[in-house]
Amino acid sequence: MESDVLVVDDSAAIRKILQRVLRQTGMAIRNIYEAGDGQEALQVLNSQKINLVMTDINMPKMDGIQLLAAIKGAPEWRGIPVVMVTTEGGEAKVGEAVRLGAAGYVRKPFTADQIKEKLVGVLPAAISL
Repeated sequence: MESDVLVVDDSAAIRKILQRVLRQTGMAIRNIYEAGDGQEALQVLNSQKINLVMTDINMPKMDGIQLLAAIKGAPEWRGIPVVMVTTEGGEAKVGEAVRLGAAGYVRKPFTADQIKEKLVGVLPAAISL
């Protein structure tokens, strides 16, 4: 079964790179949606059935931590795995994301292999949603 993925980052270039990397993993991905911040991501979540969210932490309007909290706080989205993709070096932010329920994180810059390795354990759970 194919998954629908939401990529959230305020950089259009990073969103495009992540889409390309996701396609290169060879994993069963049907659609990849984009959002430039957490508020846009919530709009996509309200209109599409998303199986996985990959989000940056540092974004304007609503950052990745706030987005993660909103997803995990909503009964209809609680089961969606969220992977943080970040340049954030501080363990405090990453630790906060894990405490809030993030399925994991990948540091920028990343490779297709790093993304695939992180998603192998995450997407099967997403597919069964």
